[in-house]
Amino acid sequence: MAHFYQGASRPAEDVGYPVMSETRESSNEYDPHLEKGMLPEVEWKPSSKEYAVMATLAIISLMVALDATILVSVLPTLAVDLNGTATDAFWAGTSYLLTSAVCQPFIAALSDIFGRKELLLVSIFLFTLGTLLCAPVARTFTVFFVGRSIQGIGGGGIITLGQVIFADIVPLRQRPKFFALVQISWALGSVLGPLIGGLFVEHATWAWCFYINFPFCAIGLILVPIYVKLTTVKSSLVSKLARVDWIGGFLFIGGLTSFLVGISWGGVQYAWGSVQTIGPIIVGTAGVVLAIVWEIYGAREPFLRPSLFRSGSALATYVCALFQGFILFCALYYVPFYFTAVKFESPVQAGLDIFPATCVLLPSSIVTSLITTRMGRYRWAIWSGWVITAIGCGLLVLLDADTETAAWATILIVFGIGHGMLLTSLNIGIQAVSNVEDAGRAAAMYAFMRALGMSIGVAVGGSVFLNVMINELAELGLPESIAHNSEVYVEALSQMDPEDPVRIASLQAYVTGFQGVYWTITATAIASFFISLVIKRFSMDKGLQSDFTLEGGRAVKAPLMASSSSTMVPPANYSHPGSNGTHSSNYTQSAFGADSPYSSANASQVSQMGWQTRDNVAYDNTTGLARRDSIVAYYIQPGGRIVSVNLHPNARRSGEMGSTSDLGMQHFGAATNVDGRYDPSSESLLQEVRAGDQLGPYPAEYEAGITNVTPAWIPTR
Repeated sequence: MAHFYQGASRPAEDVGYPVMSETRESSNEYDPHLEKGMLPEVEWKPSSKEYAVMATLAIISLMVALDATILVSVLPTLAVDLNGTATDAFWAGTSYLLTSAVCQPFIAALSDIFGRKELLLVSIFLFTLGTLLCAPVARTFTVFFVGRSIQGIGGGGIITLGQVIFADIVPLRQRPKFFALVQISWALGSVLGPLIGGLFVEHATWAWCFYINFPFCAIGLILVPIYVKLTTVKSSLVSKLARVDWIGGFLFIGGLTSFLVGISWGGVQYAWGSVQTIGPIIVGTAGVVLAIVWEIYGAREPFLRPSLFRSGSALATYVCALFQGFILFCALYYVPFYFTAVKFESPVQAGLDIFPATCVLLPSSIVTSLITTRMGRYRWAIWSGWVITAIGCGLLVLLDADTETAAWATILIVFGIGHGMLLTSLNIGIQAVSNVEDAGRAAAMYAFMRALGMSIGVAVGGSVFLNVMINELAELGLPESIAHNSEVYVEALSQMDPEDPVRIASLQAYVTGFQGVYWTITATAIASFFISLVIKRFSMDKGLQSDFTLEGGRAVKAPLMASSSSTMVPPANYSHPGSNGTHSSNYTQSAFGADSPYSSANASQVSQMGWQTRDNVAYDNTTGLARRDSIVAYYIQPGGRIVSVNLHPNARRSGEMGSTSDLGMQHFGAATNVDGRYDPSSESLLQEVRAGDQLGPYPAEYEAGITNVTPAWIPTR
C-alpha cells in the first residue's frame, strides 16, 4: 500500500541521503516527453475568489509601479524645492529601490511563517507611512530619504508577495495568462509614472506624486482582509518567532545594503577608489558571503533556500531577471531625461514621448502570456525577448539633438516589444525550472533579482552618465560642475541662445553621457541573451503544492488523492527511457508514516513511494523512515511526474545490476548523476501512469514493524 499524507517534504539532505535526479539536463539522451509535455494542459479556471485576489494585487501593484517611476520627470523640480543637489535627486530614486530590493527575500520568508495576508497588510501600512513622510511632512531631503526608504520596504513587500500569492493559487500552466493582469498593472504604472509626475509638476506640485498613493493605500487596506484569505496551519506566536532566520536576515540585509550604498556612491558622491566607496562594498560583500554560508550550514529554516540555486537553468534565469531590471530602469530614468535635457521638452511631454514603448509593451506581454500558456513553453520568449531588447538598446545610442520623432518612436517600439516578452517569460521560466514546492520562493527570488537589478541600474547608470559627461566636458573645456548639477542646469541651458557655443557644447556632453548609458545596457542585453541559452526545457504542467490555501478557491493540489473507486493493481508497473534502454520497473511501497518528520514541516500534500531491496525491514519511529539496504523516495505530482529522487548511498546504477534481488535499482538507467545531490528543479518522467494503479502492497514479510501507514492511490491523469 502506498502512502499519501497531508504533510510536507523536506529536502532529502535533512535525513542524510544523497539524491539522484533524472532530466535532460543531466543526460545526453533525447527525451521526447520533455518536448511534447508529459501532461495535457490543466483545465483550470479561477473562481470569483481567485479573481478578487488577482484584482486586489493588480490595484496595489499599479500603485507601487507608479511610485517607483513617478519621480523621473520630477527630480529637477524636487532638487530645487528641497534645496538639494543632483546627488540628492539621484538618491531620491535610489533610496526607494535599494530598500525595496534588499528586504524582498526576507519578507517572502516571513510570509511563510506569519501568513500571506498579514505580511501584505504590514507592507501596505509601511508604504502608507513612507508616503506620509514624503508628503506632506518632508521639508528637507533627510526626512524625504527616510520616507522613501520606508516606502521601499513596503513596496518591495507588495511586489514579492504578489508573486508568492499567485504561486499559491494559480497552477503554473495557467499562471502566465492570469498573472498578465498584474504585469499589465506594473507595466502601466511604470510607463505612466513619468507622465503623471510631469503633469503634477506643471499644474500642481510634486507633493501630488505622493498624495495620489493614498486612495490606493486605502483600497488595499480594505480589500486585502476581505479577499486575500489564505489559510495555513495555526501555530503560536512564540513558535513563529522561533522559526524566523534572524541571523541570516540581518547578515543578508545589512550586507546587501552596505554593498549597494557603496555601488551608488561610486563615481557620483565619492571617487571609485575612495575609502567611502570601497569600504562599504567590501563590508557588504563579506556580509552577503557570511549570510550565504549561514543559510547553507547554520540556518534551521533558511530564508534563502539553497534548493533555489542548485540548477544551472535557475541560476541563468535569476541573472537574466537581474539584468532585465538593470536595463529597464536605466532606460526609464535616462530616456525621459534625454527628452528634457536634449530636446528641452516639458516633464509632461517627456512622459508622453515614451508612449511608443508603453503602447507595445503591454500587448507584447499579454500576447506572450497567452502563447506561453497555450504552448507550455517559455524559452522561445526569453530568447526572442533578449534579441529584440538588445536591438532596441543598441538603437538608443543613435539618439542625439537632431533625431527625428519617427526615428526615436520606432526605437522605443522595438525596446518595448522586447521587454514585454521578458516580463512574462522570465517570471514563468524561473518557476518552471524550480521544484513545485519552491514555486512561491522562486517567484519571490525572481522579483528580488529584478528589483536588485533596478537599484543597481539606477546607481550604475548614474555613475556612467556622470563620468562620461565629465570626461566630455573636460575635452570641451567646460566645468564639470555642469555634470554634477545636470538636472538643475537644464533650465539654464534652455534659456541660452541656440547658437551659443556653450549651449552647443553642453548638449554634446549630455548626448555623450546618455550614449554611455545606452552602450552599457546594450552590452548587458547581449550578455543576457547568451546567458539565457543555458536555460533548459522544463514542463509547465505542474499542480500547486503550497502551505497556503485560498478559502473557496479552486486549487489544483499536487499530488491529488485518487477517488475511492480507483482500481487496485498491485504492483504498479511502468516503463520509461533509460541510458541502458527502456525497461520496466516494479514499484513497492515506501514506509513513511504519520510520525515522519516530513509531515510537520509545512503541511503540503506530498506522495512518498519507493523501491526496496529484499532485506532488513525496520520502521524507525525517530526518523519516520523505513531502513533497508537501499531505499528510494519519490515526490510525486499529478500524472506521475517525479520531481525529485532520494537515493540511499548503497544504491547502484542499473548497469551494475546482476539479479532479480536488485529489482529496486533496475530503474536508474536514465541518469548520469546517480551520486549527485538534491536538485529540486530536476524532473524524471515516466512514460505511462495508469489510472487507479496502486503502489504496492508489500510482500507480507515487508510489513513487519511498519506502522502508521495509510493506503492510498497514485494520482491519475
